[in-house]
Amino acid sequence: MDYSVARQEDTVIVKPIGRLDSVTSPEFEKNMAQYLKTPGSNLLLDFDELDYISSAGLRVVLNAAKVFREVEFQFAACNMQDHVREVFEISGFDSFITIYDSVSDFLNRGA
Repeated sequence: MDYSVARQEDTVIVKPIGRLDSVTSPEFEKNMAQYLKTPGSNLLLDFDELDYISSAGLRVVLNAAKVFREVEFQFAACNMQDHVREVFEISGFDSFITIYDSVSDFLNRGA
């Protein structure tokens, strides 16, 4: 699985591409560690190009959400395809992770 990282304003935007499953999630989690050790900005997961997420992928997202509960910055997700959003809703993740329609919706949330 590939991913890209961008920075806009006070937000790091991580965009996983492909599948986030038991095969790809350990490497993705390892790469995410740099944004979770000492968060210095908001973290937004842009799922626009995420085709599939398994329970292993959800665990990575959950661990990130837990880190951001303890800091002043925000953690959120956006651009979910319908089937990925359904996994978040069925698992109850949408109750503690804010889901935005787009990156710009997140960036303009306080405007």
